[in-house]
Amino acid sequence: MDDRLKDLLYFIDNQQASDLHIIPGNFPIMRKDGELFPLTQFDVLTAEDTKFILFSLLNEEGQKKLLKYKDLDFSFSLDEKRRFRCNVYLQIQGWAGAFRFIPNEIKGIEELNLPPILNEFIEKRQGFVLITGPAGVGKSTTLASLIDTINHQRSSHIITIEEPIEYLFISDKSIISQREIPIHSPDWHRALKATLREDPDVIMIGELRDAESISIALTAAETGHLVLATLHTNSASQTIDRIVDVLPENQKNQARLQLASTLIGIVSQRLVPRIRGGRVPACEVLVANNAVRNLIRENKIYQIDSVIDTSLSEGMISLERSLVNLVHVGEISLEKAIEFSLNQTKLKYLLEE
Repeated sequence: MDDRLKDLLYFIDNQQASDLHIIPGNFPIMRKDGELFPLTQFDVLTAEDTKFILFSLLNEEGQKKLLKYKDLDFSFSLDEKRRFRCNVYLQIQGWAGAFRFIPNEIKGIEELNLPPILNEFIEKRQGFVLITGPAGVGKSTTLASLIDTINHQRSSHIITIEEPIEYLFISDKSIISQREIPIHSPDWHRALKATLREDPDVIMIGELRDAESISIALTAAETGHLVLATLHTNSASQTIDRIVDVLPENQKNQARLQLASTLIGIVSQRLVPRIRGGRVPACEVLVANNAVRNLIRENKIYQIDSVIDTSLSEGMISLERSLVNLVHVGEISLEKAIEFSLNQTKLKYLLEE
């Protein structure tokens, strides 16, 4: 690894930043608490600089893949305490890289300020739990926390399928098999199909990417496994629509029935800047009760938001109510609540209650 990159990675770790961007013609850039900051204390990087720095991370095989496909996802450890996920890609000015810091310590559900009902979700031995939200909102961190909680609480065989592997787990009461695409299996579909023959109790899928992976995940949840996965969607109702809509027409009805019978819950999260620095999760929570299951079966997904609004006592909460709660306890500003809300009319109504 090039010494310039080492210096940058140690620097962003010391600054408690989440990301580093290396782009030709620019100062290195860090992302902290969701905002981008140019690191003007370092030199502007030329196209030759970025290519040398980024290619220094790769062996000959990795360089060949990068030159063939023009982008490459991988992860690496800087030392025993610091691990990063990286994407190297070609853009108009040359080779660029995005680095995401992966904390060495896997925090618990309470430490991450996540909804306590997640503890109930992972007590189940069978079913489907989905963690959703846009990119960069901590979905992988939440998923890792759930897996590690199971690891410390009960005897299970946990299999993770990731691209690339992010958090590294140490087996405790459970045994954990981590598989990275394409190092440990050539593609997602083969890895997912093989998982069903590997005697798992818990299956973690880094990301549901297409119709086939969704179909296999539903089958796994239906056949006696606890399946945890992420999806890039903005809300619980949108998540259900996406799962069904991505499938071929002749599979949609079966998928609704499978989802209705297997779904445990959906958490759609955002990371909102705190008043005192750092970020705190705001979460919409859907619990799959009988009313939700019936709406999924009957394809009345548009009514799910109303169920969430009226089921606070069952652990459900809308994103807007979660934001309002954070405002009331002084964690976030009203301006940030408005910025991160998907329904500002509802948010203002809840603020006036």
